[in-house]
Amino acid sequence: MNTFWLKIAGAIVVVVVVFVLVTMFTSNGTTETEKPEQPQRTFEEQVQIDREKFSELPQPVVPQDQNQTPVETPAVQPVPQIPETPKPAEPLILYFKPIGEIEEIEAERLLNAAVPARSIGRLPMTGFKLMVDTCRQIIQRWPDSRYAYNAKKMLADMPERYQQQYNITQQELDVSMYAKPRPGTQPYTIKETR
Repeated sequence: MNTFWLKIAGAIVVVVVVFVLVTMFTSNGTTETEKPEQPQRTFEEQVQIDREKFSELPQPVVPQDQNQTPVETPAVQPVPQIPETPKPAEPLILYFKPIGEIEEIEAERLLNAAVPARSIGRLPMTGFKLMVDTCRQIIQRWPDSRYAYNAKKMLADMPERYQQQYNITQQELDVSMYAKPRPGTQPYTIKETR
């Protein structure tokens, strides 16, 4: 009776091993649904990129004209022209409400807590909860400040699945309000770099 079950167990092991070997040798290691591989960064490199991206002064997003239509190339070759010198980029203006010195220190402290929390959220078995909570606190306390602008950019830069997981609203992602003057705000000029 014992040898009967041993034979069945041995047959199952053989079938599993054969299946694994066939799978290994027939697949080329990629599937059609895989995304193109991006350059791998170390955790330290990604932390530095996050720190530079979200701790610095705000850089506005330039809206692209959605009504642009592609220009058709003419059949006749035009006469070559002297290339024009590129025009300097026009400065972009954002509007932020100034906050007091103590509030500035508190907002800076919270933003400096959110940036590493974002980096930690990238690690396996962790999440972005600390970053999301800190960003929401900044947006709630200083909605018209440059700190809220950076917090909204940080939330918008999260992968979409995490935005859904933490119920990030469109209002928490919208930075367009900073491009228009509002009562009590001061202009902040940014030289666009290309």
